[in-house]
Amino acid sequence: MMKQRQKAVIYCHVSTDKALQHITLEQQQENLLNFAHQQGYDVQQIFRDSHNDDIEREDLLEMLHFIKEKSIQVLIVQDDTCLGYGHAKMAIWHLLQKTKTIVLSVSDEGPVQLNETDAMLLDALMAVEEYQRRLHNAKIRRGMRRAVENGYRPEHNLSNRGNPNGQERKDVPIEEIVSLRKRGFTFEEIAITLKGIGFDVSKATVHRRYQENLLSQEKKAASARNF
Repeated sequence: MMKQRQKAVIYCHVSTDKALQHITLEQQQENLLNFAHQQGYDVQQIFRDSHNDDIEREDLLEMLHFIKEKSIQVLIVQDDTCLGYGHAKMAIWHLLQKTKTIVLSVSDEGPVQLNETDAMLLDALMAVEEYQRRLHNAKIRRGMRRAVENGYRPEHNLSNRGNPNGQERKDVPIEEIVSLRKRGFTFEEIAITLKGIGFDVSKATVHRRYQENLLSQEKKAASARNF
């Protein structure tokens, strides 16, 4: 049985500064394709940029999205500078690290060799992000405990019930928002509590729906007075 080849993408980048541009995009693409085929990778897509900005590169952004959506295992570049410099480079590497994408370069003839400082910075970023995730989960648990202590019953919640009208607006339990708000919860605490029971909503969404409900109630009251 043949072993399935790993999926890879190629990213080509040349500077628009002619003094720094040693080869054309076409030449770089040919080099990277040859390298990929020699290594036996299944190239899914080729991305090309010729922009000096480290972040505002159309194909770089598209590539990062493609890698995440398609679970791409390998990224092939000419060298590590193709992914930018300084903080921008570290941000991109961090995203690739999260998707567990291996970065290969023709210059290194294999995995890109980061210097010790860059490697330590990436490890620190991952550690901080993990701690932030744990803090966020702790906030959700705290919000749920506080809600239950104040009489909220999550078993009565209709989580993940869908939207029968096919509307784009997020389905959120407005009655629960109003109830938690009356108990003194902040909009952020309400959002965290709702996330804990299956509603992926932001603080801004909670605030907007609460204000919309207030306006709706005021209109109903005014209509009743005028009747």
